[in-house]
Amino acid sequence: MTLDQLRLGDIRRMRAEADCLADGPTVEAAIARMAAAINVRLAKSDPLVFAVMNGGLILSGRLLPQLDFPLEVSYLHATRYGHATQGDDKMEWRAHPSEDARGRTVLVVDDVLDEGHTLIAITDRLRALGANEVFSAVLVDKLHQHKARPGLRADFTGLELPDRFLFGYGMDYRGYWRNANGIYAVKDL
Repeated sequence: MTLDQLRLGDIRRMRAEADCLADGPTVEAAIARMAAAINVRLAKSDPLVFAVMNGGLILSGRLLPQLDFPLEVSYLHATRYGHATQGDDKMEWRAHPSEDARGRTVLVVDDVLDEGHTLIAITDRLRALGANEVFSAVLVDKLHQHKARPGLRADFTGLELPDRFLFGYGMDYRGYWRNANGIYAVKDL
């Protein structure tokens, strides 16, 4: 057995042993609630939407078709994690915002608000680039008391879940299982 086969076996076993915190229908209902709130708040603002790669890809794909107003879509990629299971203090910009945010209302779509360092860096960058307003939408807000700023919240949140290592619907475990149909927590992490 090769090292890659062993690693993939571990990835499969981890998924089989994980706890399902929100099944597919529960996540889809949360996304629909987010879309309804965004439709009310941003329908008249001509927003520019940035999907945060790679985590925000799945949420963006499920959320944007439910928004019933014209918008522009782009992406950016900033990370503190890579394929690690814990972030470090260094923000890595893999793809800077390429669309002009000056004078625009911007919506940032990401998978999870954990401590919030990445979301703060992204929203601060977009404001520095001249955005009039910057809103954030996250699928999951982890419930804990160690946010980067006291009381940090996204403008639109799908689910509040325990402070565990999560994967599925865009969140990954070592680069895998972003495609899981539900949100799962890794055992013992």
